[in-house]
Amino acid sequence: MAAPQPEKIFPVSWDQFHRDSRALAWRLHEAGPFEAIVCITRGGLVPAAVVARELNVRLIETVCVASYQDYKNQGELKVLKGVAAEVTSMRAQGKGVLIVDDLVDTGRTARVVRDILPSAHFATVYAKPMGRPLVDTFVTEVSQDTWIYFPWDTGLAFVPPIRPGGD
Repeated sequence: MAAPQPEKIFPVSWDQFHRDSRALAWRLHEAGPFEAIVCITRGGLVPAAVVARELNVRLIETVCVASYQDYKNQGELKVLKGVAAEVTSMRAQGKGVLIVDDLVDTGRTARVVRDILPSAHFATVYAKPMGRPLVDTFVTEVSQDTWIYFPWDTGLAFVPPIRPGGD
């Protein structure tokens, strides 16, 4: 099932993303403790750094998954780098491991990573309805037809008003 094309935009500033990542860490504090964090690259790198600092987790691993062929179109899902054996073997395939990503959208990436670490706790900063059932903890839910512009994808530029007119 293909995701609907985005109709709404949700720009997120660095400050907002940092606040939301810290809010995620607060929610995760009660779910831990965690021995390791696996961040889904590239979007999970920034929130994973914030969460790792807040929860004092030193063992950080990545799983590298590519699904977007350009910045808006999803293509074939590819695992470019799996999770190190030291992490996958931790207490029954991921127990005590926290998976962090910026967003769960359709859930395609989340399903692949869940298969690698079925016992891990999965957390994202933002969640859309199609992927929401695959996530244990998140901060903000946005509609499926919303495109989130993350701060690393944008620069400062003029934005016209929603309703043109006036002077």
